[in-house]
Amino acid sequence: MWKALLPAAVALVTLGLSLVSGETAKRDNEQRQVLALAQTTAPAVPDHAGSTAKLAVDAASQADRTAVQPVALVIGNAAYPDAGLPLTQPLNNARTLAAALKDEGFDVTLGENLTKHEMEQTFATFEGKIQQGATALIFFSGFGIQAARQTYLVPVNAHIWNEADVRRAGVNLEPLLADIDTRGAGAKLVVLDASRRNPFERRFRGLSTGLAAIHAPDDTLVMYAAAPGKVISDGEDEVSPLVDELISHIRSSRNNAEAAFNQTRLAVSQATHRAQVPWVSSSLVEDVPLATAEPAKNQQHSAW
Repeated sequence: MWKALLPAAVALVTLGLSLVSGETAKRDNEQRQVLALAQTTAPAVPDHAGSTAKLAVDAASQADRTAVQPVALVIGNAAYPDAGLPLTQPLNNARTLAAALKDEGFDVTLGENLTKHEMEQTFATFEGKIQQGATALIFFSGFGIQAARQTYLVPVNAHIWNEADVRRAGVNLEPLLADIDTRGAGAKLVVLDASRRNPFERRFRGLSTGLAAIHAPDDTLVMYAAAPGKVISDGEDEVSPLVDELISHIRSSRNNAEAAFNQTRLAVSQATHRAQVPWVSSSLVEDVPLATAEPAKNQQHSAW
Protein backbone atom coordinates (compact mmCIF):
# COMPACT_ATOMS: atom_id res chain seq x y z
CA MET A 1 0.00 0.00 0.00
CA TRP A 2 2.84 2.33 0.85
CA LYS A 3 4.13 1.87 -2.69
CA ALA A 4 0.83 3.29 -3.97
CA LEU A 5 1.06 6.31 -1.69
CA LEU A 6 4.73 7.07 -2.47
CA PRO A 7 4.16 9.07 -5.69
CA ALA A 8 1.57 11.24 -3.97
CA ALA A 9 3.94 11.93 -1.07
CA VAL A 10 6.77 12.86 -3.41
CA ALA A 11 4.49 15.22 -5.29
CA LEU A 12 3.36 16.84 -2.02
CA VAL A 13 6.95 17.37 -0.83
CA THR A 14 7.95 18.82 -4.20
CA LEU A 15 5.01 21.22 -4.06
CA GLY A 16 6.01 22.34 -0.58
CA LEU A 17 9.61 22.94 -1.58
CA SER A 18 8.43 24.92 -4.58
CA LEU A 19 6.22 27.14 -2.43
CA VAL A 20 9.05 27.76 0.07
CA SER A 21 11.48 28.59 -2.75
CA GLY A 22 9.00 31.00 -4.34
CA GLU A 23 8.38 32.77 -1.04
CA THR A 24 12.13 33.14 -0.48
CA ALA A 25 12.64 34.56 -3.96
CA LYS A 26 9.76 36.98 -3.37
CA ARG A 27 11.30 38.21 -0.11
CA ASP A 28 14.69 38.62 -1.77
CA ASN A 29 13.14 40.62 -4.55
CA GLU A 30 11.28 42.86 -2.09
CA GLN A 31 14.50 43.46 -0.15
CA ARG A 32 16.32 44.47 -3.34
CA GLN A 33 13.54 46.94 -4.19
CA VAL A 34 13.69 48.50 -0.72
CA LEU A 35 17.49 48.91 -0.95
CA ALA A 36 17.22 50.50 -4.39
CA LEU A 37 14.56 52.95 -3.15
CA ALA A 38 16.70 53.89 -0.15
CA GLN A 39 19.66 54.64 -2.37
CA THR A 40 17.67 56.95 -4.64
CA THR A 41 16.10 58.90 -1.75
CA ALA A 42 19.14 59.17 0.50
CA PRO A 43 20.18 62.81 1.16
CA ALA A 44 23.12 63.99 -0.91
CA VAL A 45 26.40 64.37 0.92
CA PRO A 46 27.97 67.81 0.33
CA ASP A 47 30.93 67.57 -2.01
CA HIS A 48 33.41 69.53 0.09
CA ALA A 49 36.24 68.35 -2.11
CA GLY A 50 34.50 69.74 -5.20
CA SER A 51 33.85 73.11 -3.52
CA THR A 52 37.44 73.31 -2.39
CA ALA A 53 38.63 72.51 -5.89
CA LYS A 54 36.46 75.29 -7.35
CA LEU A 55 37.86 77.80 -4.86
CA ALA A 56 41.35 76.70 -5.80
CA VAL A 57 40.58 77.24 -9.50
CA ASP A 58 39.19 80.72 -8.80
CA ALA A 59 42.28 81.61 -6.77
CA ALA A 60 44.54 80.30 -9.51
CA SER A 61 42.66 82.38 -12.10
CA GLN A 62 43.15 85.52 -9.99
CA ALA A 63 46.83 84.69 -9.53
CA ASP A 64 47.26 84.21 -13.28
CA ARG A 65 45.67 87.61 -13.90
CA THR A 66 48.15 89.40 -11.64
CA ALA A 67 51.18 87.32 -12.61
CA VAL A 68 51.54 89.04 -16.00
CA GLN A 69 52.09 92.76 -16.45
CA PRO A 70 49.01 94.75 -17.47
CA VAL A 71 49.33 96.88 -20.59
CA ALA A 72 47.77 100.19 -21.55
CA LEU A 73 47.33 102.10 -24.80
CA VAL A 74 46.85 105.84 -24.14
CA ILE A 75 46.15 108.25 -27.02
CA GLY A 76 45.51 111.99 -26.93
CA ASN A 77 44.50 113.68 -30.21
CA ALA A 78 44.12 117.45 -30.00
CA ALA A 79 45.50 119.10 -33.16
CA TYR A 80 42.88 118.60 -35.89
CA PRO A 81 43.76 120.95 -38.78
CA ASP A 82 40.40 120.26 -40.41
CA ALA A 83 38.51 121.16 -37.24
CA GLY A 84 39.88 124.55 -36.27
CA LEU A 85 41.74 125.31 -33.04
CA PRO A 86 43.38 122.44 -31.14
CA LEU A 87 41.47 120.90 -28.26
CA THR A 88 42.78 121.99 -24.86
CA GLN A 89 42.55 118.79 -22.78
CA PRO A 90 43.36 115.58 -24.72
CA LEU A 91 47.18 115.80 -24.55
CA ASN A 92 47.14 116.60 -20.83
CA ASN A 93 44.60 113.84 -20.28
CA ALA A 94 46.79 111.29 -22.03
CA ARG A 95 50.04 112.34 -20.36
CA THR A 96 48.55 112.50 -16.87
CA LEU A 97 46.78 109.16 -17.11
CA ALA A 98 49.82 107.48 -18.69
CA ALA A 99 51.99 108.58 -15.75
CA ALA A 100 49.41 107.35 -13.23
CA LEU A 101 49.11 103.95 -14.93
CA LYS A 102 52.90 103.54 -15.00
CA ASP A 103 52.92 104.17 -11.24
CA GLU A 104 50.41 101.33 -10.89
CA GLY A 105 52.59 98.86 -12.77
CA PHE A 106 51.18 99.13 -16.32
CA ASP A 107 53.35 98.89 -19.42
CA VAL A 108 52.08 102.02 -21.18
CA THR A 109 52.14 102.85 -24.90
CA LEU A 110 51.52 106.60 -25.30
CA GLY A 111 50.55 108.31 -28.55
CA GLU A 112 49.91 112.00 -29.23
CA ASN A 113 48.29 113.68 -32.24
CA LEU A 114 48.33 110.51 -34.33
CA THR A 115 47.33 110.14 -37.97
CA LYS A 116 45.35 107.07 -38.98
CA HIS A 117 48.49 105.25 -40.10
CA GLU A 118 50.23 106.15 -36.84
CA MET A 119 47.22 104.99 -34.83
CA GLU A 120 47.27 101.64 -36.62
CA GLN A 121 51.00 101.28 -35.97
CA THR A 122 50.50 102.16 -32.30
CA PHE A 123 47.71 99.60 -32.01
CA ALA A 124 50.03 96.95 -33.48
CA THR A 125 52.76 97.82 -30.96
CA PHE A 126 50.23 97.61 -28.16
CA GLU A 127 48.89 94.24 -29.30
CA GLY A 128 52.43 92.85 -29.42
CA LYS A 129 52.86 93.51 -25.70
CA ILE A 130 49.83 91.50 -24.60
CA GLN A 131 50.61 88.30 -22.74
CA GLN A 132 48.14 85.51 -22.08
CA GLY A 133 45.67 86.64 -19.43
CA ALA A 134 47.02 90.20 -19.17
CA THR A 135 44.69 93.09 -18.39
CA ALA A 136 44.58 95.46 -21.38
CA LEU A 137 43.44 99.09 -20.98
CA ILE A 138 42.68 101.46 -23.87
CA PHE A 139 42.22 105.20 -23.37
CA PHE A 140 41.37 107.73 -26.08
CA SER A 141 40.86 111.47 -25.70
CA GLY A 142 39.91 113.50 -28.75
CA PHE A 143 37.08 113.50 -31.25
CA GLY A 144 34.83 110.49 -31.70
CA ILE A 145 32.01 110.08 -34.22
CA GLN A 146 29.05 107.72 -34.35
CA ALA A 147 28.24 106.30 -37.79
CA ALA A 148 25.99 103.35 -38.62
CA ARG A 149 25.62 102.73 -34.87
CA GLN A 150 29.35 102.27 -34.43
CA THR A 151 31.94 104.49 -32.77
CA TYR A 152 34.93 105.74 -34.74
CA LEU A 153 37.96 107.42 -33.17
CA VAL A 154 39.09 110.34 -35.31
CA PRO A 155 42.79 110.65 -36.29
CA VAL A 156 44.23 114.16 -36.61
CA ASN A 157 44.56 113.90 -40.42
CA ALA A 158 40.93 112.93 -41.02
CA HIS A 159 38.98 114.92 -43.63
CA ILE A 160 35.32 114.19 -43.09
CA TRP A 161 32.47 115.49 -45.21
CA ASN A 162 30.02 112.60 -45.17
CA GLU A 163 29.33 109.33 -43.37
CA ALA A 164 31.41 107.34 -45.84
CA ASP A 165 34.39 109.51 -44.87
CA VAL A 166 33.84 108.57 -41.23
CA ARG A 167 34.19 104.86 -41.99
CA ARG A 168 37.15 105.50 -44.32
CA ALA A 169 39.13 107.97 -42.22
CA GLY A 170 38.08 106.95 -38.71
CA VAL A 171 39.33 104.06 -36.58
CA ASN A 172 36.74 101.55 -35.40
CA LEU A 173 37.54 100.30 -31.91
CA GLU A 174 35.52 97.08 -32.08
CA PRO A 175 37.92 95.13 -34.36
CA LEU A 176 40.80 96.14 -32.07
CA LEU A 177 39.00 94.72 -29.05
CA ALA A 178 38.28 91.52 -30.95
CA ASP A 179 41.96 91.23 -31.90
CA ILE A 180 43.30 91.63 -28.38
CA ASP A 181 40.69 89.19 -27.11
CA THR A 182 41.89 86.66 -29.69
CA ARG A 183 45.48 87.24 -28.56
CA GLY A 184 44.50 86.03 -25.11
CA ALA A 185 44.02 89.27 -23.19
CA GLY A 186 42.19 88.85 -19.89
CA ALA A 187 40.05 91.83 -18.91
CA LYS A 188 39.62 94.54 -21.53
CA LEU A 189 39.22 98.04 -20.04
CA VAL A 190 38.22 100.99 -22.23
CA VAL A 191 37.94 104.69 -21.33
CA LEU A 192 36.61 107.01 -24.06
CA ASP A 193 36.91 110.73 -23.38
CA ALA A 194 35.57 111.55 -26.83
CA SER A 195 31.92 112.52 -26.38
CA ARG A 196 32.54 116.05 -27.69
CA ARG A 197 30.40 117.87 -30.20
CA ASN A 198 32.74 118.11 -33.15
CA PRO A 199 32.72 120.36 -36.23
CA PHE A 200 32.32 117.45 -38.64
CA GLU A 201 28.71 116.98 -37.51
CA ARG A 202 27.65 120.21 -39.21
CA ARG A 203 28.83 119.05 -42.63
CA PHE A 204 26.22 116.41 -43.34
CA ARG A 205 22.75 115.58 -42.13
CA GLY A 206 21.60 112.45 -40.39
CA LEU A 207 24.72 112.05 -38.26
CA SER A 208 23.92 110.90 -34.72
CA THR A 209 25.55 112.95 -32.01
CA GLY A 210 27.79 111.50 -29.34
CA LEU A 211 29.14 107.97 -29.37
CA ALA A 212 27.48 104.62 -29.97
CA ALA A 213 27.57 101.75 -27.50
CA ILE A 214 30.48 99.46 -28.30
CA HIS A 215 29.79 95.80 -29.07
CA ALA A 216 32.63 94.33 -27.07
CA PRO A 217 33.77 90.77 -26.31
CA ASP A 218 33.07 89.20 -22.93
CA ASP A 219 35.14 90.34 -19.95
CA THR A 220 35.14 93.98 -21.07
CA LEU A 221 34.56 97.14 -19.03
CA VAL A 222 33.86 100.40 -20.89
CA MET A 223 33.48 103.93 -19.55
CA TYR A 224 32.31 106.78 -21.78
CA ALA A 225 32.60 110.45 -20.84
CA ALA A 226 28.84 110.66 -21.44
CA ALA A 227 25.99 108.28 -22.19
CA PRO A 228 25.66 107.07 -25.79
CA GLY A 229 24.20 109.81 -27.97
CA LYS A 230 25.07 112.54 -25.46
CA VAL A 231 27.74 115.22 -25.86
CA ILE A 232 29.74 117.37 -23.41
CA SER A 233 31.75 120.55 -23.74
CA ASP A 234 35.53 120.58 -23.70
CA GLY A 235 36.29 122.26 -20.37
CA GLU A 236 38.86 124.89 -19.47
CA ASP A 237 40.72 122.86 -16.87
CA GLU A 238 44.04 121.24 -17.76
CA VAL A 239 42.53 117.75 -17.58
CA SER A 240 38.95 116.61 -17.97
CA PRO A 241 36.83 115.78 -14.91
CA LEU A 242 36.69 112.19 -16.10
CA VAL A 243 40.47 111.72 -16.08
CA ASP A 244 40.93 113.71 -12.87
CA GLU A 245 38.42 111.59 -10.95
CA LEU A 246 39.57 108.30 -12.50
CA ILE A 247 43.17 108.87 -11.41
CA SER A 248 42.00 109.92 -7.95
CA HIS A 249 40.01 106.72 -7.44
CA ILE A 250 42.74 104.50 -8.82
CA ARG A 251 45.32 105.97 -6.46
CA SER A 252 43.36 106.66 -3.31
CA SER A 253 41.48 103.44 -2.66
CA ARG A 254 43.47 100.89 -4.68
CA ASN A 255 40.15 99.75 -6.13
CA ASN A 256 39.39 97.02 -8.58
CA ALA A 257 38.52 98.31 -12.04
CA GLU A 258 34.74 98.15 -11.87
CA ALA A 259 34.57 99.90 -8.49
CA ALA A 260 36.97 102.63 -9.68
CA PHE A 261 34.96 103.23 -12.86
CA ASN A 262 31.63 103.39 -11.03
CA GLN A 263 32.99 105.70 -8.33
CA THR A 264 34.42 107.92 -11.07
CA ARG A 265 31.01 108.08 -12.71
CA LEU A 266 29.36 109.16 -9.47
CA ALA A 267 32.08 111.69 -8.62
CA VAL A 268 31.98 113.38 -12.05
CA SER A 269 28.17 113.55 -11.93
CA GLN A 270 28.28 115.23 -8.53
CA ALA A 271 31.18 117.56 -9.36
CA THR A 272 29.47 118.83 -12.52
CA HIS A 273 25.99 118.98 -10.93
CA ARG A 274 24.94 116.32 -13.46
CA ALA A 275 25.96 118.43 -16.44
CA GLN A 276 28.18 115.45 -17.28
CA VAL A 277 27.12 111.92 -16.38
CA PRO A 278 29.61 109.28 -17.55
CA TRP A 279 28.28 105.90 -18.64
CA VAL A 280 29.71 102.54 -17.63
CA SER A 281 29.08 99.18 -19.33
CA SER A 282 30.50 95.94 -17.95
CA SER A 283 30.69 92.26 -18.81
CA LEU A 284 33.46 91.48 -16.32
CA VAL A 285 33.07 88.14 -14.55
CA GLU A 286 35.50 88.74 -11.68
CA ASP A 287 37.35 91.52 -9.86
CA VAL A 288 40.16 93.09 -11.87
CA PRO A 289 42.85 94.94 -9.88
CA LEU A 290 44.08 98.25 -11.28
CA ALA A 291 47.19 98.34 -9.11
CA THR A 292 49.82 95.64 -9.55
CA ALA A 293 52.75 97.45 -7.92
CA GLU A 294 53.39 99.89 -5.11
CA PRO A 295 53.25 103.51 -6.30
CA ALA A 296 56.59 104.90 -7.43
CA LYS A 297 56.86 107.33 -4.51
CA ASN A 298 56.42 104.47 -2.04
CA GLN A 299 59.09 102.46 -3.81
CA GLN A 300 61.49 105.41 -3.52
CA HIS A 301 60.84 105.77 0.19
CA SER A 302 61.34 102.06 0.77
CA ALA A 303 64.66 102.22 -1.12
CA TRP A 304 65.92 104.70 1.44
